[in-house]
Amino acid sequence: MNRHLISSGSPYEPIIGFSRAVRVGNLISVSGTTAASGGKPVAVGDAAAQTRAILETIAGALAQAGASVKHVVRTRIYLANISDFDAVGRVHGEVFGEIRPANTTFQVAAFPNPDWLVEIEADAVIDEGAD
Repeated sequence: MNRHLISSGSPYEPIIGFSRAVRVGNLISVSGTTAASGGKPVAVGDAAAQTRAILETIAGALAQAGASVKHVVRTRIYLANISDFDAVGRVHGEVFGEIRPANTTFQVAAFPNPDWLVEIEADAVIDEGAD
């Protein structure tokens, strides 16, 4: 099977050894994504706005891999503070309300940047013949 790597352009990709997303066959996995632009956090202090930015980035990575959010079968949401669960969940629902992928949401001890409030991963499955 071909392995297609989608880069975010992050300088950490070659250092850590990761890609924004990877497509193998009909499976696409999108790495944990935070709300950053040019390496700097966006929407500092606003978990809902960070979630919107993250989901836009994920949608872009999926598009580069030949998919869209409608192909997402699982998301994982990591929160710096579980009290943001409702706000983040509402934004997740704006995108995935009818798609309804499997989801796990939990609080983590910390992110590498203290301004990151949310990180999201996504897995998608597309028709084997789609490109």
